[in-house]
Amino acid sequence: MNFNFSNKLANLKPSAIREIFKNLTDPSVISFGGGNPSPESFPVDELKTLAAGIFENQSSTALQYSITEGYTPLRNILKARVKEKFGIGRDFDDTIIVSGGQQGIELACKTFCNEGDRVLCENPSFIGALNAFRSNGAIPVGVDCDNSGIIPEALEEKLRSTPNVKLLYTIPTFQNPMGITTPLNRRKKVYELCKKYGVVILEDNPYGELRFDGEDIPTIKSMDDEGIVIYCSSLSKILSAGMRIGYVTAPCEIISKMVVAKQSEDVHTNIFFQMLCYKYMTEYDIDAHIEKIRALYRRKCNLMLECLEKELPREITFTRPSGGLFIWCTLPRSLDSAAFVKGLVERKVAVVPGATFLADENEKSSSFRLNYSTPSDDDIVKGVKILGKYAKEYLANN
Repeated sequence: MNFNFSNKLANLKPSAIREIFKNLTDPSVISFGGGNPSPESFPVDELKTLAAGIFENQSSTALQYSITEGYTPLRNILKARVKEKFGIGRDFDDTIIVSGGQQGIELACKTFCNEGDRVLCENPSFIGALNAFRSNGAIPVGVDCDNSGIIPEALEEKLRSTPNVKLLYTIPTFQNPMGITTPLNRRKKVYELCKKYGVVILEDNPYGELRFDGEDIPTIKSMDDEGIVIYCSSLSKILSAGMRIGYVTAPCEIISKMVVAKQSEDVHTNIFFQMLCYKYMTEYDIDAHIEKIRALYRRKCNLMLECLEKELPREITFTRPSGGLFIWCTLPRSLDSAAFVKGLVERKVAVVPGATFLADENEKSSSFRLNYSTPSDDDIVKGVKILGKYAKEYLANN
């Protein structure tokens, strides 16, 4: 039978990162391709104890349907936390618990975008967000970036010339895939430009608590006097990615629409895991736990940077993140990284080609993304050595 798939999904490509995971059943492959938190970061013993207590004392609540907005105690503690840590939350704001930050992005698009509307985004940007926009019929439009994030002049040109722009999607802190952070002056310019042109900002901040060097920079949402910023984050990188607990803070009117949209998707986020997160945040020191993760990623990032400096030919440049999970490497002479990455996979090292993260799926990229949080220290050393050796051969022949 020939199936007639919907226009929204017919041409949607699978995530290249998800496809890379399929190759990892081969234990000889060293993967720098994922974006997973380190298994060393999971507080397994504490969560085991708390889970047993929930099943013993609150099983009827944990195993029953719940409200779409989220487990009220968890919503309240997250509201207090983002207010204290990031200056987020005005009288006109509310918070909803979602099934991972990915659902927050998807609900924002579903709330604002009709078929054919445009979403501006950093170029390159997070593939999960790009596919969320595409699957809802919206068209991602890339805005040029440098090592300080979105270029304000490029943003204004897109805002002025692009029809039907409904959202600007941005990851200003430890951006995925580049690992860069947008400075305060640019964040202010981005906010003012979107206010000027009447465009809602979707600020994604999944890595904000993973800073291991330098000072925190105020979020765009913290300057939101006008109620034009949707703030999306999650507990995936600081507690567990597999629990799929995220949250969105935005003006109440927006949250109300997201609640209706979420009801038709999954009714509510897993209530047991919401309760487990709340218990952890109230019975253990989550800030001390996050400090341990920061120390772990500081060490792993520094190790990978040291190996890259030692092994890579000087023609290949790379970013030096002060937090998050990623390093962005760029080949010289605008060489297409797709062929480079394919040859590297044949040598049992997996990275993600830069074109995966571009708004225009037909555009080529000379860059590729590395992840340092998931591989072991030994695999970082071994994998970068293979990467460096192959890179020298590749450049000599191209």
